[in-house]
Amino acid sequence: MTPHHGPVFRSGWDAGSPVALQRREAMLQQVARLRALEQRADAKSAEARPVFERRGQLLPRERIGLLLDAGRPFLPLCTLAGYLQDQKDPAASVPGGGIVAGIGFVSGVRCMVVASDSGIDAGAIQPMGLEKILRAQELALANRLPFLHLVESAGANLMRYRVETFVQGGALFRNLALLSAAGIPVVTVQHGSGTAGGAYMPGLSDIVIMVRGRSRAFLAGPPLLKAATGEVATEEELGGAEMHTRVSGLGEYLAEDDRHALGIAREVLARTGWQEPVGKLESDPNKEELLSLMPANLREPVDLREVMVRLVDDAGLLEFKQLHGAATVCAQGRLGGHAVGFVGNNGPIDVAGANKATHFIQWMCQLGHPIVYLQNTTGYIVGRQSEQEGMIKHGSKMIQAVANATVPQLTIQCGASYGAGNYGMCGRAYAPRFLFSWPGARTAVMGGEQAARTMQIVSEAAAARKGETPDPARLQAQFERIVDMLEGQADAFHTSGLLLDDGVIDPRDTRAVLAFCLDTVAAAQAKPLRPVQFGVARM
Repeated sequence: MTPHHGPVFRSGWDAGSPVALQRREAMLQQVARLRALEQRADAKSAEARPVFERRGQLLPRERIGLLLDAGRPFLPLCTLAGYLQDQKDPAASVPGGGIVAGIGFVSGVRCMVVASDSGIDAGAIQPMGLEKILRAQELALANRLPFLHLVESAGANLMRYRVETFVQGGALFRNLALLSAAGIPVVTVQHGSGTAGGAYMPGLSDIVIMVRGRSRAFLAGPPLLKAATGEVATEEELGGAEMHTRVSGLGEYLAEDDRHALGIAREVLARTGWQEPVGKLESDPNKEELLSLMPANLREPVDLREVMVRLVDDAGLLEFKQLHGAATVCAQGRLGGHAVGFVGNNGPIDVAGANKATHFIQWMCQLGHPIVYLQNTTGYIVGRQSEQEGMIKHGSKMIQAVANATVPQLTIQCGASYGAGNYGMCGRAYAPRFLFSWPGARTAVMGGEQAARTMQIVSEAAAARKGETPDPARLQAQFERIVDMLEGQADAFHTSGLLLDDGVIDPRDTRAVLAFCLDTVAAAQAKPLRPVQFGVARM
């Protein structure tokens, strides 16, 4: 491709240049780090295989593999949840939050699938695992996705009890009621235990499938029952699969084993009539070049149009106000057959760029086209001139447009996401329908050195007001401490562990991920729901 001046952008990037090859190698190292962390969770869960085999059970990931349609895409979500949270040692922290979640197809129906990773701590709910389930429910509700939960959990870990987790955990059950009332099917396969609050998972489902000899659901298990009332009862009497399918009516279907249960779940989804035709994404010959575009040092300039043009279909990229506010890039294209608008950053967002983005967002809302934000921003520009030009009010208009946009918004954090630029470019707080990060992305209120220099100037000014001379050694120690604090928290793997995105992705997968998400959004808009007043009550 050759450079071209005009509204249709043509790439001028040489993916074989020394700079491009250096960037590619740095990005590949980050991708390898991502895959190693994801494999760590898989391997930790698989350590329980002998136990599962003795019980005649399948491991959680095997269950998901049997449930999903072969050959159709599956989008894993939040694979790094909980990374470096409870366990601060990077070499020992196991990501995933004890939950496996993603969007895939079951009997032709696009579904949200969530499974307890019962190979780890018997599926005990971790704090970030709870947040991960809540995010999956939020996505299911926004995108009209049937919610399939494969449950086998020891419940809350009382040795790591947190009162806030207990209180906020109630939202899990509230969301199930909202999903059902909205007309979105909620199906639970009870592979193992569901105790106390966990018993409300099947209780608030539309359809419950239980496994003979393995499923358990009770408000109080035998130990708690004896401690509370002195009553002695077996697990089967209190909450076994046969009791619930024959006596209490909590379960609709009794399965003989995990495979049988998953087969029933597939049959239940097949009878919804929500099937989608099999689609096929165009080939992606430029995806390898996406590895070479983003520098490891985010201070180096990047032309985000080079990313955009490698994501769109063959029709190319139509720039909007190419010569005005050029540091903010707005363009239209098609991605996976969907008409979309792109907003990206080639520098700080200035007054012209903010106004341009505001105009473009409103234009996309008028057309009904989803907006994809590609973040690489140091934030809104500062300085005497920009303040006098009204940067605050113009930046606020852009934030208002993002916050009130009437079309689905999707965000990819490609590089820097600093300051209020994170807000104006549809960061997590602005509820993009989906948000993913590239491995080298960084998120912070500002760069670490910039923050440290700011505090150094403040400290020196405070000392001068007191007529004192600041200690250079103390100032340097403060400088290094602030840099370490901000830079450590800015890393994409750390922010993803906090669920500040929906996952870190390989840049080469960006087009496929966005196309899948746009398909999901379009399917949701086309899907008629039949809401009921209070959800489907258990009978």
